[in-house]
Amino acid sequence: MSDPSLDELGEAARNRGLKLVRSRVRTPTKRRFGKVGLSDKSGKAVFGMDSKGPIAKPEDVQDYLRKLDARDWGASLDVAAPQRKRKAKGAPRQAANDEDVRTKRPPAKAKLPPKPQVRDAKPGDARRLAELFGYLGHLIDEKSIRKNIAKLKRDGETPLVATLGKQVVGLCGISARVMIHRDAPLGRISPLVVDEQAQGRGIGRMLVEAAEAWMRKKGCKLVEVTSNDRRAEAHAFYRHMGYERTSIRFVKDLG
Repeated sequence: MSDPSLDELGEAARNRGLKLVRSRVRTPTKRRFGKVGLSDKSGKAVFGMDSKGPIAKPEDVQDYLRKLDARDWGASLDVAAPQRKRKAKGAPRQAANDEDVRTKRPPAKAKLPPKPQVRDAKPGDARRLAELFGYLGHLIDEKSIRKNIAKLKRDGETPLVATLGKQVVGLCGISARVMIHRDAPLGRISPLVVDEQAQGRGIGRMLVEAAEAWMRKKGCKLVEVTSNDRRAEAHAFYRHMGYERTSIRFVKDLG
């Protein structure tokens, strides 16, 4: 089960008309540390709450929200009930030993929402990726993205994308670099982006875990990520994934 960032989880709750309640306990050794719950707009407890506050783990709340999504998805599908045909007026009566046989169609199964999948990026993803990069403030045209994907594929560092059905909803850039001061390649994740409408479903975690698996195969012992100073929600996500802030990055535009 995925453990998404609390900001993503809060957004998923708001989309359901609910509010994510976070524990105010700041001491890791305390029982309620890191716990969350759900309430409605009036403050009434809905899930994972007791009289003293939230008691559920983030993954339990995400499970609850997913079940709500699946239930609503199924409820939106109308299952037509077979109609009985009326007997024509004046039609001859069947013999008493004739059986009135009607074929009953089994009720259609409710269609569940598509599950997130991770695959290698393709040149055909360029248009959608350009939209996702816009969330990060990176303006780049489709032609350049296709060119970059082709080059990264030749270098063995094809970016990873997450999909829901046929729709691309996330991307994770991956690389492994030999550094003169390290005894093993250094893995790097950059960029990482998930569509705002798809957040709260563990997609970011899936991408990061897939990237880490790729880096282990490359022999990396350490993974670093880069994130804009202003993206506080991303920083919270990385901390939940076990990353620590260890340095400050400086950049310079060379024109």
